[in-house]
Amino acid sequence: MALSTFVKISGITNLSDARYCAGMYVDLLGFSLEKDADRYVSPTQFKEITGWISGVEFVGEFETYTESQILDTLKEYPEIKWIEHDRLDPLLSFEGRGFRLIYKMNLEEVYRMEQDVAEKLSESGIIFHVTSKDQHLSKDDLEAVKKLSTYCKVILGADISAKNVSTLVKELNLKGIALTGGDEIKPGLKDFNELADILEALEVEE
Repeated sequence: MALSTFVKISGITNLSDARYCAGMYVDLLGFSLEKDADRYVSPTQFKEITGWISGVEFVGEFETYTESQILDTLKEYPEIKWIEHDRLDPLLSFEGRGFRLIYKMNLEEVYRMEQDVAEKLSESGIIFHVTSKDQHLSKDDLEAVKKLSTYCKVILGADISAKNVSTLVKELNLKGIALTGGDEIKPGLKDFNELADILEALEVEE
């Protein structure tokens, strides 16, 4: 089995999510590495989780850290080869340094971003992770995402369900999607609900 599109799972905090998602052949597992973040994963926790899985790559997720803070942090997470950041300046400082890069941007930024700027960023290999505070995306929102995806690699992290995921990927020309991991009810026990439904909707026979 495999998935029909590129999938990133953000905010992994437990082995149950990591093992399930790796078993479903997602592409990336993201870990929040800023110490003040709600879903922060320490180096020890990271090793405990990732030591049991294979076949998937890992993303260090940052919101406010500077270049130097990121470098210091990643020394404790040598397995991480991807960096995602909510700010462009720190992210761009890692161009050509052996990391794959993801820019996490809010939908409002999609409307504001000039095409030539987006194209230049895309040429450098940056993937755009589009999010939204709104539960549902309007027709205009979807059109804005579709326009961005015509010249950039876009993964969408908003308004995704098992019913619409395949249609969104196809109609918006997406590189893929981003989902968020959950919390364990107790160690080893998870209620995957929607995340599992979406991944199962993307399963294809190889």
